[in-house]
Amino acid sequence: MSIRLGYQMPNFSYSNSVADLFPTVIAQAREAESAGFDTAFVMDHFYQLPGIGEPDEPMLEAYTALGALATATQSIQLSTLVTGNTYRNPPMLAKTVSTLDVVSGGRAVLGIGAGWFELEHRQFGYEFGTFTERFEKLDEALQIIVPMLHGERPTFDGKWYHVESAINEPRIRNDIPVLLGGGGEKKTFGLAARFADHLNIICNASELPRKMDALMQRCDEAGRERSTLETSFLAFVMIDESGDRARELQREFLRARGVDIDTLSAEKRAELTDRQFVGDPDDVAEQLQDRVLRQGIDGLVINLVTNGHEPGIVELAGKTLAPLVA
Repeated sequence: MSIRLGYQMPNFSYSNSVADLFPTVIAQAREAESAGFDTAFVMDHFYQLPGIGEPDEPMLEAYTALGALATATQSIQLSTLVTGNTYRNPPMLAKTVSTLDVVSGGRAVLGIGAGWFELEHRQFGYEFGTFTERFEKLDEALQIIVPMLHGERPTFDGKWYHVESAINEPRIRNDIPVLLGGGGEKKTFGLAARFADHLNIICNASELPRKMDALMQRCDEAGRERSTLETSFLAFVMIDESGDRARELQREFLRARGVDIDTLSAEKRAELTDRQFVGDPDDVAEQLQDRVLRQGIDGLVINLVTNGHEPGIVELAGKTLAPLVA
């Protein structure tokens, strides 16, 4: 398993017609598959996220969408970025991901995190709990889910979860990869060092040197060779053959969120756009190489939040970035 270049679909606000929504999702996944992306991701949320849109904007249920994409694609891996552990009973999640693996012919990846979006929890009736409690739950959940993905039948009696000889059949393989997503240098990175095959680091690009040092420490503490834990970075990419058009897309995106980038100081602008990579193909490749890959990150997961639904843009991004992570 390797995630060198992933494509995340962060929104479904494509048109006024719900009938056109999922065909557009399928088109993006197929375009990603043919353009050199190895993994397609959807978010595991019920509402659109702050910073991307309003809560009532379209948001598909993740595993239903991934199951449908499994039948519409041939080779691309399929995952959430990432499943909110608080939304799902751990053995049921193991069953769900194993079923996705069977349906897709061995292309599922379990992406998982502690959960963080309080509004969804409250309005859907899920217990949010404290920061500490959510990571206690994630730790326990991984002690159940990982053995089940490996074909074991765990019995576990924890503070939050209880299973008794939990069976997980059918499985097409015993090594479904586990991806943890987040930026927490102690808890998330510590759990990744203990349980994960892959860590998707969510942070500002300028923080990466510190994050990589912290990850090395967590691996040392877990007695794990750092090189055995693959890493990637989640980047907001705004790309177009015309760099001016790409920069205008960035302006429009930020303006819709109440920010006029042209009025900001250089320092504030750099801070606000620390996770954004904007311009023509050469611009974007250079920025990602310099700000991300040179910091020791193995791979890239990108979204194309402004124009990924436009035919040809995913292909342009894939052909631009695949050589960087080959």
